[in-house]
Amino acid sequence: MISLKRLLIGRPLKSNALGEQRINKKKALAILSSDALSSVAYGPEQILLVLVTLGTAAYWYSLPIAVGVLVLLTALILSYRQIIFAYPHGGGAYVVSKNNLGTNVGLVAGSSLLVDYILTVAVSVSAGTDAITSAFPGLHSYNILISVFFVIVLTILNLRGVTESASVLAYPVYLFVLALFIMIGVGLFNVVTGKVPEQLHSPIGTPIQGVTLFLLLRAFASGSSALTGVEAISNAIPNFKEPAPNNAAKTLIAMGVLLAILFTGIVSLAYFYGVSPREDVTVVSQIAEEIFGRNGMYYFVQGTTALILILAANTGYTAFPLLAVNLAKDKFIPRMFTIRGDRLGYSNGILFLAFFSIILIIVFEGKTESLIPLYAVGVFIPFTLSQTGMVLKWLREKPEGWKGKLIINTLGAIICLIVTMMFFLTKFSQVWPVLIFVPVIVYLFYKIKKHYDSVGEQLRITDLAEVEEISGNVIVVPVAGITRVVNNSLAYAKSLNPDKLIAVYVAFSREDERRFEEKWNEWQPDVRLVTLHSQYRSIIQPLTKFIDTVEHKAGESDYRVTVVIPQFVLRKGWHNILHNQSSLLIRTFLLYKRNVIVSTVPYHFKE
Repeated sequence: MISLKRLLIGRPLKSNALGEQRINKKKALAILSSDALSSVAYGPEQILLVLVTLGTAAYWYSLPIAVGVLVLLTALILSYRQIIFAYPHGGGAYVVSKNNLGTNVGLVAGSSLLVDYILTVAVSVSAGTDAITSAFPGLHSYNILISVFFVIVLTILNLRGVTESASVLAYPVYLFVLALFIMIGVGLFNVVTGKVPEQLHSPIGTPIQGVTLFLLLRAFASGSSALTGVEAISNAIPNFKEPAPNNAAKTLIAMGVLLAILFTGIVSLAYFYGVSPREDVTVVSQIAEEIFGRNGMYYFVQGTTALILILAANTGYTAFPLLAVNLAKDKFIPRMFTIRGDRLGYSNGILFLAFFSIILIIVFEGKTESLIPLYAVGVFIPFTLSQTGMVLKWLREKPEGWKGKLIINTLGAIICLIVTMMFFLTKFSQVWPVLIFVPVIVYLFYKIKKHYDSVGEQLRITDLAEVEEISGNVIVVPVAGITRVVNNSLAYAKSLNPDKLIAVYVAFSREDERRFEEKWNEWQPDVRLVTLHSQYRSIIQPLTKFIDTVEHKAGESDYRVTVVIPQFVLRKGWHNILHNQSSLLIRTFLLYKRNVIVSTVPYHFKE
């Protein structure tokens, strides 16, 4: 089992190798922009799907609508650039909303983004799979299996570490950009040189009967779905090489420029070539066929488009774990999401994301197109909240140059609010679930927070508990902090044999080791403390190795080793599992040691 894990995931990395797992701007642009860049494959089509109800003559409206989308994109890019420098440790919309609008609003933004990243994986992988099975119809009946396979592949790549996944996934992203640049360049050259007949499109300004402001706003909102994924870079600042904020800001600008060029190019070509949306063929496919015909270049465009749709899921794999870390640090989700895995990634967040993405794919049988509006509104809610939060921040703090920043964020907040409202007004039948799952998730956040607060209050040191006197020999007490539970375990251990008592603390960093030793010497100067530095963030391995050493020495003197471990007793079963994971693992590893006795000290919590 371990050898299979090593084969798939790779050998564990030391904690001091964290800097090597940070990525440069070129790789970051590929893995963090894949979601945003891939949306140009369907964003322009969403505009045409609304305008086609007025007839093909109304397609010229796609050009001013595209300008509106570019204005929104510019406001978002400039705003998130400001967020990067204002909040250089990441967190994006969740941290901005929480700090400026209050905890409740921050949790609304956080819950929306968590669900949105899960939808990103499910929708992107399913769309990419559809593109593949469209080219090879014989595989259509295996849509679900293929989608699940791609999720598993992406999960393994991300578990191997950010740098490895970036190295593998960067090439298809840049190939997609290259393919579209060639297509747009050749297509516009044909337009300028008169090779595209003018009768294919209606002149700009042609009067259209039945056009209304509501319909144009609906088309604008649909086209704004091309902006999903713009926030990912602000969430993933910790993944950048130093200086992280500067590199993240430059990457964000580069993504905005690429997205603007590709989106404008495809909208323009769709207008000039008179392309209409069809159920069986995408707009991008029709444009490529009109420009190149059915030759190698056409298949190059289609192949890279399928790849980018699948790889767009990687934005979720990058941003979801980092957002989960921020929520876990605030105690709104389990702290296991803050633990780095063997390859220094937040593996619990990666696995959680993969599991629920697969569930969505299976439940919807790989047909997740109906989730796109929900996916888009799940992005624009945090967009609106983060913009509004930044407006309040500038009004409150008024730093140098604050008026210009205020104008940018105010414009962004207003446009994002309009887009969000249009989604609810025009696609309510598809986006209503957001009104259910966001309050439910926020409620769960508070339940978890209440539990952690309750446990934390009971762990604070007050009085020394009385324990029954028993005889013993060498006593080892693993400790995780200075709490009432540790105090209770030490009291029990002292009653066994206070002259041979060793407290053991496993530290993941030298700074953590130093701080704990200082606190311990102030609190328990009479108890010997042994600190074990774990380079691979494992508690069990260094602890059991230390106990082996003590057991060996104790065996030579005919002593026995007693390991005192706390046993948390809570009313709810899942709470017991949550808090006793380490205790269960330690007891399992020590079960077959001849000279070691494991003694548990029950600690009852009030809930």
